[in-house]
Amino acid sequence: MTTPENWRKSSYSGGGDGNNCVEIATTPTHTAVRDSKTPARATLTFPTPTFTAFLDAVKKRQHPCP
Repeated sequence: MTTPENWRKSSYSGGGDGNNCVEIATTPTHTAVRDSKTPARATLTFPTPTFTAFLDAVKKRQHPCP
């Protein structure tokens, strides 16, 4: 995957300048993740279906079943 140019932060970036966050960028086949405090450092890249499954699992953990 080449380095994407469409990095964006979550709307839940926190208070202040919003630097306590990760940024993501997508291509048709991959999702990249980086630390917003150090964007020039390491980037993690995942196949899009894998990242989507990860997000789905996180969302389920935030809302426990009754």
